[in-house]
Amino acid sequence: MGKIIVKILVTGGAGFIGSTLAKKLVERGDSVLLVDNFNDFYSPEAKRRNAEELLTFKNCKLAEIDFCDQEKLASVFANFKPDVVAHLGAMANVRYSVKNPRVFIDVNVHGTNNLLELSVQHEVKNFVFASTGSIYGARDIVPFKETDQSDEPLASYPATKKSAELLGHAYHNLHKLNFTSLRFFNVYGPKGRPDMMPYRVTESILSQEEIPIFGQGEMERDWTYVDDLVSGFVAALDCPQAYEIVNLGRGNPVALNDFMEIIQKVIGQKAIIKNVPTPESEVPRTFADITKAKKLFNYQPKVDLEEGLTHFWRWYQGVH
Repeated sequence: MGKIIVKILVTGGAGFIGSTLAKKLVERGDSVLLVDNFNDFYSPEAKRRNAEELLTFKNCKLAEIDFCDQEKLASVFANFKPDVVAHLGAMANVRYSVKNPRVFIDVNVHGTNNLLELSVQHEVKNFVFASTGSIYGARDIVPFKETDQSDEPLASYPATKKSAELLGHAYHNLHKLNFTSLRFFNVYGPKGRPDMMPYRVTESILSQEEIPIFGQGEMERDWTYVDDLVSGFVAALDCPQAYEIVNLGRGNPVALNDFMEIIQKVIGQKAIIKNVPTPESEVPRTFADITKAKKLFNYQPKVDLEEGLTHFWRWYQGVH
């Protein structure tokens, strides 16, 4: 008896995490439909390169649409008939959301609602949503557990992700849609977005530009290597839950000063650091309790920061 082909719709499928996930899925034989509108938040060309690589697989197709367009999205669902939805498409970046809240609400709330509605109509068996650890806000008690309060976000981005989690619960309650929200913690690695810290710091080191560092470098981030995170996401796709919120981090926060030491070592060049005040949108630390992910999905992150930044640096050199 052959493998049962699972049809998986991946939103944001040409992006950083979406394309990494999609490659894992097509390589194991799933039928994958990438949904991406190739917006210009960052280089559409980079996303098209990701998509072109994936489309060399016969079991991968692309729908170039905006999932905020309900009519076009309905047509995609009707034609593809997905078994599972992996919803990674979003407007991201905390500081960008401060200046552009409306687009975050349109994409992350209204767009997600479109996907939930169509998932119910087409009897999707599992809906896995990419959320964020920044939902926890400025908590002093660590590590962050899924049962911790998460209704005091510091910016529009985490607020919209929280809204989407609540919509997921409503659709589970009303329609029994299986919904898992995975809260990501500081994901990095090859194909990383140019607005994210590893990329920006790398470019600044190479050009010898000043790098602004918040909080005297004492802020902590729970850096999660993209392949580790994707392994957790795949497990969540394969193990439908009724309604669950699950942290996906490494569970090992690193101070910014230590991050800077490691990335300078990896690149082999010194950085020019400038300490600046911390914006109101920035949380002092992120730190995932990953006990639940281990229990539900056998999640076992393996890659430490130095190894992960080494992989990122090799990729960066290959595309520049």
